[in-house]
Formats: sequence, structure tokens, C-alpha cells
Amino acid sequence: MHAVPPDPSGGEPIIEVDSLVRYFGRQKVLDGVSFKVYAGDTFIIMGGSGCGKSTLLRHLIGTEKPTSGSIKIFGQEITSMHPDAMHKLRGRYGMLFQSGALLQSLTVAENVALPLHEHTQLDAGLIDTVVKMKLEQVGLTGHGHKKPSEISGGMKKRAALARALALDPPLVFSDEPTAGLDPVMTAVVDELTQRLTQKIGATVVVVTHDMNSVFRIGTRIIMLGTGAHQGKILAAGTPAEIRAHPHPAVQQFINGDPQGHSGDDSGEVLYRDALLGLNDTGMYSRSAIHSSKP
Repeated sequence: MHAVPPDPSGGEPIIEVDSLVRYFGRQKVLDGVSFKVYAGDTFIIMGGSGCGKSTLLRHLIGTEKPTSGSIKIFGQEITSMHPDAMHKLRGRYGMLFQSGALLQSLTVAENVALPLHEHTQLDAGLIDTVVKMKLEQVGLTGHGHKKPSEISGGMKKRAALARALALDPPLVFSDEPTAGLDPVMTAVVDELTQRLTQKIGATVVVVTHDMNSVFRIGTRIIMLGTGAHQGKILAAGTPAEIRAHPHPAVQQFINGDPQGHSGDDSGEVLYRDALLGLNDTGMYSRSAIHSSKP
């Protein structure tokens, strides 16, 4: 088993996962996953389709329970936590969903205000001030009155980022934050996430298969395996250590995976400023490159 090296500063972990196992029926999706995330990390969870990375994220945010093993966040064991305590804990982290998960019936500003209404006692005037500040930080000044259907995909991601950071949380989870974005907007979202989370001193956990993002923002990385290595940590370390990792599956994945194991369920993978699509043989190839929508 590959273990993520300890934090060189010797600080206490923000997240501690120990021997996490999850079965769905007879299928083992996560297999003895153990790692620690430390303050200031931008911790990347990557791997091919079906490796269990999204399942792992759902366990970290407390929406799924493991078959065995434990998860501690801020020193608190969450796998057996009472729902009321879990709700309180969720006020200490932000969540950026792959789809953005903006409520279509609300304006952009109302979406950003949701965690402030749910987890604070601020009055309406202060909430409005905070929302305006967060929208300004992500470049959406003047768009707060619009509905999600009236803004572009890149703007939706930025609005979702503003909502995730509305409480200035010490911990942020991000699920495929650049999925569906073109390379330019991918870089914008990465830069904004990095700059704003550093500004508030947040630790970030990102699930992604986007190699550009992995090496642009990651400080420590784990890669989950598939097939014979299903749900195991196949590689772990710093970006430089992952680049130099000797396992052929790791090299295949970070270099574009011509066998098609590095994609997600959409059948697309963003690699080196191009969106690769499946060709008619079921493999990723440069002949299947096509443009993504902004």
C-alpha cells in the first residue's frame, strides 16, 4: 500500500483517513485507503473512471458511510457522527460541485447567500455585503441579479466558487471543478480557486482527472487504481514524485492514457489544452479531439 508522506512541518492533520473500505453489494470500490491532509495543502485525488475517487469524496463530506475504516475531520470522527453534529461541521467547509449545483429558481446572489443564511446569524444587510464582495472576488460584479440559466458555464463555476467560499471556510472540497470548461476558463477557475483559498488560508481537496489542473495547483497527490488495483492508492506524493513515479499505469494516466482509462463517465478527458473524445473504436485518440464549450 502506498501511503502519503507525512507533513514535513509536523502539524496535526486536517483530514485523517484510515483503512477506508467501501463495498457496493459484492463490489469493493475503495480498498484500504489511508491518507492525511494537512493545513495549506491543495490535495489532489485523481484516477481513471470507476476508481472510486467520487465515492471517496462523498465519504469525506459525510454523505456516505464506509463499510469499514474511519475518517476524521478537524479531529472529529465523522463516520459515526450524529446528523446534528454533522450539519454543524458542514458549516466549517465549502463544497464546489462538478455541476456547480446552483439552484435554478434563485438568482446568482441568492445562491451565494445560501450558506450564510444556513450557518450564520448575520442580518440581511450584512449578508448582502458579503455576497457582493464574494461576487466581486470571482469577477461577477453586476451579475448577481441574473438566474443561472442567464450566465455562461464558466460564470456558473465562478458563482459556485463564490458560494463555496462564502463562509471563508478553513476547508474546501472541490469535485471536478473544471469539467466542461475550455482550457482558458479552466486556467481561470484554477487560478481563482488557488488565489482565493490562499487568501482565506483554506486547505483544499480536489477530485479531478484534468492533468493540467493536477500539476498547476496540486501540492500533494494520490492516484486511485482500477482493475486489479481497484480503489487502492496506486501512487502518492508531491507533483514531482508523481511525474517520476515508476508504475506504468501512473505514467500512462498522466501522459494521456491512450487505452482510455483516464476518462470519466462523459467519455471525455481534458489533456494538455485539448479535450479528447472517444473514437469509434472506444479509445481516446488525438483524431477524436474536438472543442469544448465555454
